Amino acid sequence: MKRTLALGGIAAGLLAAAAVAAPAQADSDVAPPVNLANTNFAAKQVAAFWYGQGKANLINATPYNVETTVPTRHVSTGGASADSKAGVVGSSGDQKAATSNLKNVNLPKTTGKVFFIGGDGKPHWCSATAVQSQWKNLVATAGHCVYDTVSNKNTLDKWVFIPGYYEGKTPWGIYVGKTAYTHYDFDNYEDGDRDYAFVTVYNGVQVTDVAVDKVKNWVDNREFETQALAEKAQKELELKSTGFAGKIVPVVDYGTRVPLRTPGSQKAPATKNQLGGNVPANAATLENQAKEHGTSVYQDRTWGTEVTRVSKEEFGNGGWTPDGKAFYFAKDNAWYKATYWGNFDVDYKLRGHLVDIALKDVGTLGANVGGQGLAYNQKIGTGIFVFGYPSGSHPDGNYAFTGKTLKWAYGKTFKAAAPAMKAEELVGIKTSFTGEGSIGSSWLYRYSSTKRLGYLNGVTIAVSDTDGNKRIDTSVSPYFDGETLAVYQYAAKFASGKIV
Repeated sequence: MKRTLALGGIAAGLLAAAAVAAPAQADSDVAPPVNLANTNFAAKQVAAFWYGQGKANLINATPYNVETTVPTRHVSTGGASADSKAGVVGSSGDQKAATSNLKNVNLPKTTGKVFFIGGDGKPHWCSATAVQSQWKNLVATAGHCVYDTVSNKNTLDKWVFIPGYYEGKTPWGIYVGKTAYTHYDFDNYEDGDRDYAFVTVYNGVQVTDVAVDKVKNWVDNREFETQALAEKAQKELELKSTGFAGKIVPVVDYGTRVPLRTPGSQKAPATKNQLGGNVPANAATLENQAKEHGTSVYQDRTWGTEVTRVSKEEFGNGGWTPDGKAFYFAKDNAWYKATYWGNFDVDYKLRGHLVDIALKDVGTLGANVGGQGLAYNQKIGTGIFVFGYPSGSHPDGNYAFTGKTLKWAYGKTFKAAAPAMKAEELVGIKTSFTGEGSIGSSWLYRYSSTKRLGYLNGVTIAVSDTDGNKRIDTSVSPYFDGETLAVYQYAAKFASGKIV
């Protein structure tokens, strides 16, 4: 297989079975595991990343906008169909068929947001839901909210699930991803018909204390000649502590001038002293360069001057300004101001501090919020509830949703296709959910508003304005069939354990 999907533990893509009644694929069909944050300490570091700096990374995360909107012309009647007999896997509170009062829908506790670092290196989120499993540790979302389809190389980094998330609040804890499972066709070909993932997560954690290690703030006082050396130092720090709150920043080394266009250098405004003008001979060189050559580059190409004509009032008594940033002189019955620049070597610093975050175990995901069941091979035209965090604007620029609160929609499925996403067997629902935050939204069949549980029968992978009126009107999902069941069954077999 070309790649595997993994989050912090034993990772695997899955060639799913076609037969619904058959058990999940044998281990021989699973790609070699890829271990990422597969230790308790590594998982604790991931939690610390999101909890540190007053949960700044959580609060500042933006909805994931990768592969969210399908152009109108690319949504058409598809060919989704069952591959065997319809069935369900029970939820944590299995129920008989129920009809919900659409005027009073209780929102599920299982739905929340998954947070991760996107291919652009910035924090983002998608919608997701907890699903029932033997170990009460399984999350379902869109496949491209787990796998980095931008770089086509890696899973999305620092992946966590937070049910009930709201503006930095984590009511039932934060659940660090351990292992992600997806279908072979998505794993190898990014097949939109298989754009779903099931992720095992560690037990949830909550913060009990945050301490900043001031003794080790020596990182603020060290400069590194290259960015690579700074990155190496950062990795060493991260291996020794649960969190490094900070970043690598370039710093101009005013003590080292180099010729223009020297690799690792920067042209920057400079004062008299930064150019060595505290020595009388050097000050004279600076002054003469401006007087004799005006705006120019000095012969060694390490510094230069910018000269502009000024009024007599600004000229004043002439000479250097007290801060050394400018030199005023008179020439040919006119008054001038000279400012200076230097081309300096650039070093790098680690700005920040080490953070030690104390966490407490709050138990399994399923024990805290329950888990939705799974429905597969259901007939087209079935009524479905959609739960997610829509955000972003409609094509006409209208922002109908903020992404801050959980929303719901209801509709009946219909066949759909989106060739642009390599998807010929999708299902659609008429909703106004805008795309970015709603990707990964759970599609629940036979949802009981009383129990807040039903059967997962899809996940939003894209939205579309199908009638061209510049308003999103459709959400699409892969059709859940026997192969989906096989991926789910395989993922549901594995335990995750605790971080602390």
